[in-house]
Amino acid sequence: MKVDYFTIPEITVSYKDTVKPSERFVIKTSTDTAKILEVAYRDCMQHHEEVHVLYLNTANRVLGISNIAKGGTNHTVVDVKIILQTALKVSASAIILSHNHPSGNLTPSKYDLEMTKMIMEGCKAVGLQLLDHVIMAEESYSSFADDNIL
Repeated sequence: MKVDYFTIPEITVSYKDTVKPSERFVIKTSTDTAKILEVAYRDCMQHHEEVHVLYLNTANRVLGISNIAKGGTNHTVVDVKIILQTALKVSASAIILSHNHPSGNLTPSKYDLEMTKMIMEGCKAVGLQLLDHVIMAEESYSSFADDNIL
């Protein structure tokens, strides 16, 4: 947009969805989530940490998955704004946060708990629901929802 004395960048937001609603995977349990995440973490499971977020509609049908962060062997930094920005872009009603532990230890770290709390507060501020935080390891997973941590 041009104004007489300066130029303002125009912002556009888009989300292109080619999947029919009836073909979207439905999340009913943490096991359903883990099935999707096994594929997402296949290439990094023992090598480095990554954070992925599943974005869901009101019927818990998966709108998409996004790799939010890549880190080192035992830590990655998560920017809550990126998670929320993507959720708003796809008009998600809920999200499921996840990350992997290359060590195989499924116990949430202090940072995992703090990060989850920050994301939960951000979700509440914009009307989203954080359904779960799943920690993936090569042979198993843990669910904050199943463990009543959320």
